[in-house]
Amino acid sequence: MLAPVQMAYHVPDPASAALHAAEAFGWGPFYLMEHIALARASYRGTETVFDHSSAYGQAGDLMVEFITQHNDAPSALRDLYGPQESGLHHVAVFVPNYATALDQHRALGRVIALEACTITGVEFAMVDTVKELGHMLEVYEARDDLAKFYAFVRRKATGWDGSDPLRRLA
Repeated sequence: MLAPVQMAYHVPDPASAALHAAEAFGWGPFYLMEHIALARASYRGTETVFDHSSAYGQAGDLMVEFITQHNDAPSALRDLYGPQESGLHHVAVFVPNYATALDQHRALGRVIALEACTITGVEFAMVDTVKELGHMLEVYEARDDLAKFYAFVRRKATGWDGSDPLRRLA
């Protein structure tokens, strides 16, 4: 079973969206990463530059991400939303093995809209499940830096009093 661990919304401005969500829904605190550095990225099999920023916070048991793209390159984000549009873009799941998961999705006829790797070595992909689910499905393994980051965001949300709802990370 693939259990969702994150829901991500495309927004024009992740910082503003995070501040609004903290005030309106009590989600957070949020951690903003701007122009997230990637070692590599490909869009539907073609190398690309995916210049994006995200704010990450907690909403109960689920992480919430607000994401935007800064460049005009074709992307999994632009497949669903223009630069000024907002909406649910993807739901993320942890998989036991990244390569096996991508092979399984391909075998089912699903297209991998984005394959990327951060400069710290975290591999992730956006599987095009728009016809099935209405949004993309993000897959990655819960290990190393990624697992630590998820634990950090969850820990910071425990007992959070609503102060300092947006924090910047390098």
